[in-house]
This record gives sequence, C-alpha cells and structure tokens, in this order.
Amino acid sequence: MQPDDFPPGTVWLVGAGPGDPELLTMKAVRLIERAEIVFYDALVGEGVLALIPAGTERVSVGKRSGRHSKDQPTIDALLVAAARSGKRVARLKGGDPTLFARAAEEISALSEAGFAVRICPGITAASAAAASAGMSLSLRGVARDVRFVTAHSKRGTALDIDWSSLAHSGSTLAFYMGRDAAGEIMRGLMRAGMSGETPVMIACHVSGADERRLATRLDLLELATGSFAADAPTLILVGAAVGLADVACASLEAIARTAHG
Repeated sequence: MQPDDFPPGTVWLVGAGPGDPELLTMKAVRLIERAEIVFYDALVGEGVLALIPAGTERVSVGKRSGRHSKDQPTIDALLVAAARSGKRVARLKGGDPTLFARAAEEISALSEAGFAVRICPGITAASAAAASAGMSLSLRGVARDVRFVTAHSKRGTALDIDWSSLAHSGSTLAFYMGRDAAGEIMRGLMRAGMSGETPVMIACHVSGADERRLATRLDLLELATGSFAADAPTLILVGAAVGLADVACASLEAIARTAHG
C-alpha cells in the first residue's frame, strides 16, 4: 500500500490547466475528488469546477485585473485556517501553479504556519495554445528556446522587462496577461530591434469552447489585440516559430474591420 499523500491538514496547489477539464492530470482529478475544501481562481474553467464533488466546500478567491475579490494575504490566511481545521485542502490555480500564480507566497505562509504543502503541476496556456494552433513552441534552427514573460504590472507603471534581451534572443516569447500591454510589448520589442514583420499569435480563452486565435505580425499587435474583449484572458506568442502555426494570418483590413466594428 502506498503512503497517503493527502492526509488531513495538507494543502495541495493543483494546476487546473488552461480550462479544458480533459487537460487535467489524473493526479489533479484525484486530488479534487478527495479534497474537503477547494479554493479556486477566476481562470479555473467551469468544466474543472464541475469535477468538485457536490458535498465539498468550495471558495472562490478569484483575482482578475482590476477586480480582485480577495487580496493575497487574505487568501494566504484562508488556506492556513483551512489546514489548521484539519481539512484536506486543494488550491486550484489556472494553468500551472508555479508559473505567474503567486505560489511562492502561499507556500511560504503555509510552511511558516507549520503545514505541509505540495504541488501538482498543470498544463500552461502557452502549451495549450500551441497545441490548438498545430505548432511547436521550440523548433530546431528556428527557435532554440521558449521564454515565459508576465505582461502584468501595477496599474500606471511600465513593464519592467529587458526588451533588448528578448528582441535578440531567437526565442519564442510567450506573454501572459498581455492584452492591456500589447502596445507596450509591440513598441518595446521593435525599439530593441525586433522586426515589425515578426509573426505573432494572439489567443484568448485557450482550450475552451470559445477559444479565439488570431495570427498577425508584431507591428500590428496593438491594433489586432483590440479585437479581443477587454476581460478576455489573453496570451501573446511572438517569434519565427509562430509563423508556422496552422492558422491563417488575418489581413490588416480584416483586423481593422474587427477592431473598429
């Protein structure tokens, strides 16, 4: 018999993936089914939430740009309180818990309080978007690596990014939470020397039934991104490998018609 990896008072940070419940790992499903209380983010898909058993307590701690239902210290305190009560706690995080998901703060708070915390990885949005588009994020001779970048910053402040490093990396660049920063991303990369003709793919609601993808180029990024809803979770992929995606590149005229109605 294998030792129990989910005893009372344990917290699992569980990767809920990009939205499609079929992209969950088998371990994630097992942990969701065994949990006695589940804390979940705003980006966790409805299909994933439907896997939570009917009798399990569920708590929304969703955070979206400009609409934070609970701040991070409050979330940390809720997790500690649930563990202290002796419950099996699952903390569902969209995508992978270790990628732009504030996992470090929650691990630190729980560890300092003396509670065990473990991580179940999940599929991140860039991987799911590449799969949907029929492309490879890395490609020998084209993109030697992949760089994940958060495009989220405090309101009113510029992104703290080494644009030169990104522009000359030869990498596929994945910008998370990129919609509002699309113009800054475009200008930052081009000022640093990246060609305006560099292929770009914009994706929102990745892996969901309402997923949208748009192939364009860097110098049209700001205009193209305006065609997506303001509250849509948006990923931006930039680089030569993106040009090989199995999606038709929209013309400037088509983008303009969408953006301006």
